[in-house]
Amino acid sequence: MVRRIDVTGVDGIHLAAWEFADPPKAGPEAVAGGAPEPGAAPRALDSRGETQRRKPPGVLLLHGLMGRASHWASTARWLTDRYRAVALDQRGHGRSDKPDEARYDREAYVADAEAALEQLDLAPVALVGHAMGALTAWQLAAKRPDLVQALVISDMRASALGEQSQREWEEWFTSWPVPFATLADVRRWFGEDDPSLERSRASRGEFFAEVMAEREDGWRPVFSPEVMMRVREAWVHDAHWDELAQVRCPTLVVRGLDGELGRAEAQEMVRVLPRGIYAEVTEAGHLIHYDQPDDWRRVVEPFLQAALPAGT
Repeated sequence: MVRRIDVTGVDGIHLAAWEFADPPKAGPEAVAGGAPEPGAAPRALDSRGETQRRKPPGVLLLHGLMGRASHWASTARWLTDRYRAVALDQRGHGRSDKPDEARYDREAYVADAEAALEQLDLAPVALVGHAMGALTAWQLAAKRPDLVQALVISDMRASALGEQSQREWEEWFTSWPVPFATLADVRRWFGEDDPSLERSRASRGEFFAEVMAEREDGWRPVFSPEVMMRVREAWVHDAHWDELAQVRCPTLVVRGLDGELGRAEAQEMVRVLPRGIYAEVTEAGHLIHYDQPDDWRRVVEPFLQAALPAGT
Protein backbone atom coordinates (compact mmCIF):
# COMPACT_ATOMS: atom_id res chain seq x y z
CA MET A 1 0.00 0.00 0.00
CA VAL A 2 1.29 3.46 -0.92
CA ARG A 3 -0.19 6.80 0.07
CA ARG A 4 0.76 10.28 -1.00
CA ILE A 5 1.55 12.93 1.60
CA ASP A 6 1.91 16.52 0.43
CA VAL A 7 4.89 18.40 1.83
CA THR A 8 5.79 22.07 1.49
CA GLY A 9 9.42 22.67 0.61
CA VAL A 10 11.46 25.84 0.81
CA ASP A 11 9.99 28.83 -1.09
CA GLY A 12 6.56 27.17 -0.97
CA ILE A 13 7.39 24.41 -3.48
CA HIS A 14 4.84 21.58 -3.31
CA LEU A 15 6.52 18.19 -2.90
CA ALA A 16 5.00 14.71 -3.12
CA ALA A 17 6.10 12.24 -0.46
CA TRP A 18 5.07 8.60 -0.71
CA GLU A 19 4.67 6.40 2.35
CA PHE A 20 4.97 2.67 1.79
CA ALA A 21 3.24 0.36 4.27
CA ASP A 22 1.49 -2.98 4.50
CA PRO A 23 -2.28 -2.81 5.04
CA PRO A 24 -3.62 -3.57 8.53
CA LYS A 25 -4.21 -7.26 9.19
CA ALA A 26 -7.58 -8.47 10.44
CA GLY A 27 -7.44 -10.80 13.43
CA PRO A 28 -7.88 -11.06 17.19
CA GLU A 29 -5.98 -7.81 17.77
CA ALA A 30 -8.25 -5.97 15.38
CA VAL A 31 -11.30 -7.16 17.30
CA ALA A 32 -9.87 -6.56 20.75
CA GLY A 33 -8.26 -3.21 20.32
CA GLY A 34 -7.72 -2.24 16.72
CA ALA A 35 -5.06 -3.45 14.33
CA PRO A 36 -1.74 -1.65 14.26
CA GLU A 37 -1.42 1.08 11.69
CA PRO A 38 0.63 0.25 8.60
CA GLY A 39 4.34 0.15 9.41
CA ALA A 40 3.70 0.44 13.15
CA ALA A 41 6.12 -1.11 15.61
CA PRO A 42 4.94 -3.74 18.15
CA ARG A 43 2.85 -2.49 21.03
CA ALA A 44 4.21 -2.30 24.56
CA LEU A 45 2.52 -2.31 27.96
CA ASP A 46 2.53 0.93 29.92
CA SER A 47 2.63 1.16 33.74
CA ARG A 48 -1.12 0.45 33.95
CA GLY A 49 -0.88 -2.64 31.75
CA GLU A 50 -2.49 -0.88 28.79
CA THR A 51 -1.05 -1.20 25.31
CA GLN A 52 0.73 1.72 23.71
CA ARG A 53 2.04 1.80 20.17
CA ARG A 54 5.74 2.58 19.81
CA LYS A 55 6.73 4.84 16.96
CA PRO A 56 8.77 2.91 14.37
CA PRO A 57 12.03 4.51 13.28
CA GLY A 58 11.79 6.49 10.06
CA VAL A 59 13.67 6.04 6.78
CA LEU A 60 13.64 8.76 4.13
CA LEU A 61 14.57 7.62 0.62
CA LEU A 62 16.03 10.19 -1.78
CA HIS A 63 16.27 9.37 -5.51
CA GLY A 64 18.96 10.58 -7.89
CA LEU A 65 18.89 13.04 -10.78
CA MET A 66 15.97 12.30 -13.15
CA GLY A 67 14.61 9.72 -10.69
CA ARG A 68 11.40 9.55 -8.72
CA ALA A 69 10.13 8.08 -5.46
CA SER A 70 8.67 5.00 -7.18
CA HIS A 71 12.20 3.83 -8.01
CA TRP A 72 12.51 2.94 -4.32
CA ALA A 73 9.41 0.72 -4.25
CA SER A 74 11.18 -2.63 -3.84
CA THR A 75 13.48 -1.24 -1.14
CA ALA A 76 10.62 0.45 0.70
CA ARG A 77 8.59 -2.75 0.82
CA TRP A 78 11.16 -4.67 2.84
CA LEU A 79 11.89 -1.63 4.97
CA THR A 80 8.27 -1.53 6.14
CA ASP A 81 8.82 -4.74 8.12
CA ARG A 82 10.71 -2.65 10.70
CA TYR A 83 10.53 1.02 9.76
CA ARG A 84 8.29 3.80 8.54
CA ALA A 85 9.55 4.16 4.96
CA VAL A 86 8.88 7.35 2.99
CA ALA A 87 10.26 8.28 -0.43
CA LEU A 88 10.32 11.88 -1.61
CA ASP A 89 9.83 13.21 -5.13
CA GLN A 90 12.35 16.02 -5.04
CA ARG A 91 11.70 19.38 -6.69
CA GLY A 92 11.75 19.16 -10.47
CA HIS A 93 11.06 15.41 -10.34
CA GLY A 94 8.17 12.95 -10.19
CA ARG A 95 4.88 14.45 -8.99
CA SER A 96 6.51 17.40 -7.23
CA ASP A 97 6.47 20.96 -8.56
CA LYS A 98 8.76 21.75 -11.51
CA PRO A 99 8.58 25.53 -12.08
CA ASP A 100 11.26 26.82 -14.43
CA GLU A 101 11.85 29.84 -12.21
CA ALA A 102 12.39 27.85 -9.00
CA ARG A 103 15.70 27.47 -7.19
CA TYR A 104 17.54 24.26 -8.04
CA ASP A 105 20.66 24.82 -5.95
CA ARG A 106 22.06 22.54 -3.28
CA GLU A 107 20.68 24.62 -0.43
CA ALA A 108 17.13 24.26 -1.76
CA TYR A 109 17.36 20.47 -2.04
CA VAL A 110 18.78 20.12 1.46
CA ALA A 111 16.17 22.48 2.89
CA ASP A 112 13.39 20.50 1.15
CA ALA A 113 14.57 17.24 2.72
CA GLU A 114 14.85 18.93 6.11
CA ALA A 115 11.30 20.27 5.77
CA ALA A 116 10.03 16.83 4.78
CA LEU A 117 11.56 15.22 7.88
CA GLU A 118 9.98 17.76 10.17
CA GLN A 119 6.54 17.80 8.51
CA LEU A 120 6.39 13.99 8.34
CA ASP A 121 7.65 13.63 11.94
CA LEU A 122 10.26 11.09 10.81
CA ALA A 123 13.32 12.19 12.77
CA PRO A 124 15.63 10.90 14.06
CA VAL A 125 15.85 9.14 10.73
CA ALA A 126 17.98 6.99 8.47
CA LEU A 127 18.61 8.72 5.16
CA VAL A 128 19.09 6.47 2.12
CA GLY A 129 20.20 8.35 -0.96
CA HIS A 130 21.15 7.43 -4.50
CA ALA A 131 23.52 9.66 -6.51
CA MET A 132 22.22 13.25 -6.21
CA GLY A 133 19.94 12.09 -3.40
CA ALA A 134 22.97 10.73 -1.54
CA LEU A 135 24.68 14.12 -1.76
CA THR A 136 21.55 15.76 -0.39
CA ALA A 137 21.50 13.17 2.39
CA TRP A 138 25.06 13.71 3.57
CA GLN A 139 24.77 17.49 3.30
CA LEU A 140 21.67 17.34 5.50
CA ALA A 141 23.37 14.95 7.94
CA ALA A 142 26.27 17.42 8.22
CA LYS A 143 23.92 20.38 8.69
CA ARG A 144 21.42 18.77 11.08
CA PRO A 145 23.04 15.86 12.95
CA ASP A 146 20.15 15.95 15.40
CA LEU A 147 17.80 14.73 12.66
CA VAL A 148 19.92 11.93 11.19
CA GLN A 149 20.80 8.71 12.97
CA ALA A 150 22.17 6.69 10.05
CA LEU A 151 23.10 7.30 6.41
CA VAL A 152 23.40 5.18 3.27
CA ILE A 153 25.29 6.66 0.30
CA SER A 154 24.66 4.83 -2.97
CA ASP A 155 27.06 5.45 -5.88
CA MET A 156 27.77 9.16 -5.43
CA ARG A 157 31.19 10.74 -5.79
CA ALA A 158 32.58 13.34 -3.38
CA SER A 159 35.08 14.72 -5.91
CA ALA A 160 34.38 17.50 -8.40
CA LEU A 161 33.30 16.19 -11.81
CA GLY A 162 34.13 19.32 -13.78
CA GLU A 163 32.94 21.21 -16.84
CA GLN A 164 33.75 18.40 -19.27
CA SER A 165 31.29 16.14 -17.45
CA GLN A 166 28.60 18.81 -17.77
CA ARG A 167 29.21 19.15 -21.52
CA GLU A 168 28.98 15.38 -21.95
CA TRP A 169 25.62 15.37 -20.20
CA GLU A 170 24.32 18.17 -22.40
CA GLU A 171 25.33 16.20 -25.50
CA TRP A 172 23.72 13.08 -24.05
CA PHE A 173 20.37 14.82 -23.51
CA THR A 174 20.54 16.10 -27.09
CA SER A 175 21.01 12.54 -28.35
CA TRP A 176 17.69 11.30 -26.95
CA PRO A 177 15.34 10.35 -29.83
CA VAL A 178 12.31 12.06 -28.27
CA PRO A 179 9.43 11.66 -28.52
CA PHE A 180 9.46 7.89 -28.15
CA ALA A 181 6.64 6.16 -29.98
CA THR A 182 6.07 3.53 -27.27
CA LEU A 183 7.33 2.58 -23.82
CA ALA A 184 8.97 -0.42 -25.46
CA ASP A 185 11.04 2.05 -27.48
CA VAL A 186 12.01 3.82 -24.24
CA ARG A 187 13.13 0.55 -22.67
CA ARG A 188 15.07 -0.49 -25.76
CA TRP A 189 16.88 2.82 -26.25
CA PHE A 190 17.96 3.34 -22.64
CA GLY A 191 18.60 -0.35 -21.99
CA GLU A 192 20.30 -1.31 -25.27
CA ASP A 193 20.74 1.40 -27.93
CA ASP A 194 22.01 4.38 -25.92
CA PRO A 195 25.58 4.92 -27.24
CA SER A 196 26.75 5.86 -23.74
CA LEU A 197 26.10 2.28 -22.59
CA GLU A 198 29.04 -0.09 -22.33
CA ARG A 199 26.72 -3.09 -22.20
CA SER A 200 22.99 -3.73 -22.26
CA ARG A 201 21.08 -3.23 -19.00
CA ALA A 202 17.38 -4.03 -19.04
CA SER A 203 16.99 -2.47 -15.58
CA ARG A 204 18.16 0.86 -16.97
CA GLY A 205 15.44 0.73 -19.62
CA GLU A 206 12.85 0.04 -16.92
CA PHE A 207 14.21 2.89 -14.81
CA PHE A 208 13.68 5.41 -17.60
CA ALA A 209 10.29 3.98 -18.56
CA GLU A 210 9.11 5.07 -15.10
CA VAL A 211 10.01 8.71 -15.74
CA MET A 212 8.18 9.04 -19.06
CA ALA A 213 4.68 10.38 -19.66
CA GLU A 214 2.53 10.03 -22.76
CA ARG A 215 1.90 13.25 -24.68
CA GLU A 216 0.04 13.90 -27.92
CA ASP A 217 3.16 13.21 -29.99
CA GLY A 218 4.54 10.27 -27.96
CA TRP A 219 6.42 9.57 -24.74
CA ARG A 220 8.56 12.30 -23.17
CA PRO A 221 10.31 12.68 -19.80
CA VAL A 222 8.24 14.06 -16.91
CA PHE A 223 11.15 16.37 -16.10
CA SER A 224 12.76 19.16 -18.08
CA PRO A 225 16.25 18.27 -19.35
CA GLU A 226 17.13 21.96 -19.10
CA VAL A 227 16.19 21.95 -15.41
CA MET A 228 18.20 18.76 -14.87
CA MET A 229 21.26 20.52 -16.29
CA ARG A 230 20.70 23.41 -13.86
CA VAL A 231 20.36 20.95 -10.96
CA ARG A 232 23.58 19.21 -11.92
CA GLU A 233 25.41 22.51 -12.46
CA ALA A 234 24.96 23.19 -8.74
CA TRP A 235 27.29 20.37 -7.68
CA VAL A 236 29.58 19.19 -10.50
CA HIS A 237 32.17 21.97 -10.13
CA ASP A 238 32.72 21.49 -6.39
CA ALA A 239 34.18 18.76 -4.25
CA HIS A 240 32.17 17.72 -1.18
CA TRP A 241 34.78 16.14 1.08
CA ASP A 242 34.50 18.77 3.83
CA GLU A 243 30.78 18.15 4.28
CA LEU A 244 31.37 14.40 4.23
CA ALA A 245 33.86 14.73 7.08
CA GLN A 246 31.20 16.53 9.16
CA VAL A 247 28.81 13.54 9.09
CA ARG A 248 28.91 11.98 12.57
CA CYS A 249 26.40 9.15 12.26
CA PRO A 250 27.18 5.61 11.01
CA THR A 251 27.42 5.79 7.22
CA LEU A 252 27.40 3.00 4.66
CA VAL A 253 29.05 3.80 1.31
CA VAL A 254 27.79 1.41 -1.38
CA ARG A 255 29.18 1.18 -4.90
CA GLY A 256 28.25 -0.95 -7.88
CA LEU A 257 31.17 -2.73 -9.49
CA ASP A 258 30.25 -1.09 -12.83
CA GLY A 259 28.94 2.12 -11.31
CA GLU A 260 30.23 5.69 -11.43
CA LEU A 261 31.91 5.65 -8.00
CA GLY A 262 35.32 4.02 -8.26
CA ARG A 263 36.66 1.71 -5.56
CA ALA A 264 39.57 3.98 -4.58
CA GLU A 265 37.32 7.02 -4.17
CA ALA A 266 34.68 5.04 -2.27
CA GLN A 267 37.30 3.75 0.15
CA GLU A 268 38.67 7.27 0.60
CA MET A 269 35.14 8.45 1.40
CA VAL A 270 34.92 5.75 4.06
CA ARG A 271 38.26 6.91 5.49
CA VAL A 272 37.12 10.54 5.61
CA LEU A 273 33.81 9.67 7.26
CA PRO A 274 34.20 9.44 11.05
CA ARG A 275 32.03 6.29 11.12
CA GLY A 276 32.18 5.05 7.55
CA ILE A 277 31.62 1.49 6.30
CA TYR A 278 32.30 0.20 2.78
CA ALA A 279 30.18 -2.19 0.71
CA GLU A 280 30.31 -3.31 -2.90
CA VAL A 281 27.64 -4.93 -5.06
CA THR A 282 28.93 -7.02 -7.95
CA GLU A 283 27.06 -7.17 -11.26
CA ALA A 284 25.55 -3.76 -10.48
CA GLY A 285 25.92 -0.52 -12.39
CA HIS A 286 25.03 2.97 -11.23
CA LEU A 287 21.43 1.97 -10.40
CA ILE A 288 22.43 -0.47 -7.68
CA HIS A 289 19.06 -0.87 -5.98
CA TYR A 290 17.45 -1.32 -9.40
CA ASP A 291 20.10 -3.57 -10.98
CA GLN A 292 20.56 -6.00 -8.10
CA PRO A 293 17.77 -5.49 -5.53
CA ASP A 294 18.50 -8.70 -3.61
CA ASP A 295 22.23 -7.98 -3.21
CA TRP A 296 21.42 -4.35 -2.39
CA ARG A 297 19.19 -5.55 0.42
CA ARG A 298 21.87 -7.95 1.69
CA VAL A 299 24.32 -5.11 2.28
CA VAL A 300 21.92 -2.37 3.41
CA GLU A 301 19.50 -4.21 5.70
CA PRO A 302 22.06 -5.43 8.30
CA PHE A 303 23.62 -1.97 8.44
CA LEU A 304 20.25 -0.32 9.14
CA GLN A 305 19.30 -2.92 11.72
CA ALA A 306 22.54 -2.22 13.61
CA ALA A 307 22.46 1.57 13.25
CA LEU A 308 18.71 2.11 13.63
CA PRO A 309 17.13 -0.70 15.66
CA ALA A 310 13.38 -1.05 15.24
CA GLY A 311 11.07 -0.32 18.14
CA THR A 312 13.43 2.00 19.98
